[in-house]
Amino acid sequence: MMLLDLQLALPEIFVLTTACVVLLADLFIPANRRGLTHLLATLVLIFAAILTARLMMAPGEVAYAFSDTFVRDRFGDILKIFSYLTLAAVFIYAKHYLRQFNLYKGEFYTLSLFALLGIMVMISASSLLTLYLGLELLALSSYALVALNRDSLQGSEAAMKYFILGSLASGLLLYGMSLIYGATGSLDLAAISAGLSGSAGDSLLLTFGLVFVVVGVAFKLGVVPMHMWVPDVYHGAPLAITLFIGTVPKIASLALVVRLLEDGLGNLHGDWQLMLVIIAALSLILGNLAAIAQTNIKRMLAYSTISHMGFMLLGILAGTNEGYAAAMFYTLAYVFMSAGAFAVVILLSDGEREADQIEDLKGLAKRNPWYAFMMLMLMFSLAGIPVFLGFFAKWQVIAATISAGFTGLAILAVVMAVVGAFYYLRIVKVMYFDEPEDTHVIAAPVDFKTLLTINGVGVLALGLFSSGLIKLCVSAFS
Repeated sequence: MMLLDLQLALPEIFVLTTACVVLLADLFIPANRRGLTHLLATLVLIFAAILTARLMMAPGEVAYAFSDTFVRDRFGDILKIFSYLTLAAVFIYAKHYLRQFNLYKGEFYTLSLFALLGIMVMISASSLLTLYLGLELLALSSYALVALNRDSLQGSEAAMKYFILGSLASGLLLYGMSLIYGATGSLDLAAISAGLSGSAGDSLLLTFGLVFVVVGVAFKLGVVPMHMWVPDVYHGAPLAITLFIGTVPKIASLALVVRLLEDGLGNLHGDWQLMLVIIAALSLILGNLAAIAQTNIKRMLAYSTISHMGFMLLGILAGTNEGYAAAMFYTLAYVFMSAGAFAVVILLSDGEREADQIEDLKGLAKRNPWYAFMMLMLMFSLAGIPVFLGFFAKWQVIAATISAGFTGLAILAVVMAVVGAFYYLRIVKVMYFDEPEDTHVIAAPVDFKTLLTINGVGVLALGLFSSGLIKLCVSAFS
């Protein structure tokens, strides 16, 4: 192990060390002062973001560590910084919910930090072994988070479903990796790519390995046909955990797809492209049509997640730097919008029950016009209405799809975007045109309200001035 190796992995070492410190410190923090744990965990994310930003790689610059199992590049650094910021937002939003439902425990913060560490390892993986290690660290932490409320039968059931199906998907992915290793004789993604460019390896083993890998990746993305867990886990998990699962791991999923399919199996692009075309098309259709029938907003957002991940795959299947940049832009935009949508649901919840029914949003414009306006902008952005962030995200991936020659798929995406607008606009209709059934005053901490305002206004501001974020994503693949 060289000093350079440790320097390249400094953000991961920092997060691992401080996560252990938070874990130990929480043992000595009284329950009535749990805010100290929240503060410590948030400071970890702030300092990790500063550290990563100071060490950020220049466009096109790549460095390897730990016998080429770990890679530092601009793509990874940008994703890590957005992961820190997203998790910090999750902590602020979740604190209000956890206090109301007597779930304000240190375990939430320590498990989230270890999940973040898994995400960081995935983002910087340059070996199948490192990739799987990060994936399992994220998965095991997520299973425990879903079961955070031990008194909830629904939450325990969701955690068991998530664990069983996740274990199955991990096994399929691991089996696919083993077949690729058997065909190429290497676990290193760069070596696998080099071997495939020289037409080395057993083509039958590679084909089977590729199929299992794509199936495993499909589960982690939550797309058809491995989407079954998404609505059940979103619905059964505590709302604060649903907020976490619906945001930060999506960034990890993007990294998983890019590292596996582009860095390792890019020379099999013609094979996995057709698989992604089918997966993306089915995800767009099923996600949008199933979301229309939902009355529970968590399940509605779960099915919409399936369709949004289908949109993200439109950029990936193009197989070009522009397509990957579009997929990255879409993922970051979706995470930003999704966090705000779940935050409004948390805001309307009280200590007795979650406001997870669409009916709970009735008359919100009369109860609190500002929060209703924030939700309106978030729904407009998720629906892809022009001038909002979501519109430009959809535009980018659809343009990449057309450039790749899949005009029919692009047309399907546009049609499904119009269909998807129905259930988002239904939320707006309920807020502005229905009479309120609950007249209680909506209260929230100052940090929560401030962040929600930034979140809501941000989808409009980032839409009007999206060029900066687009350029940042393009620089990751220069």
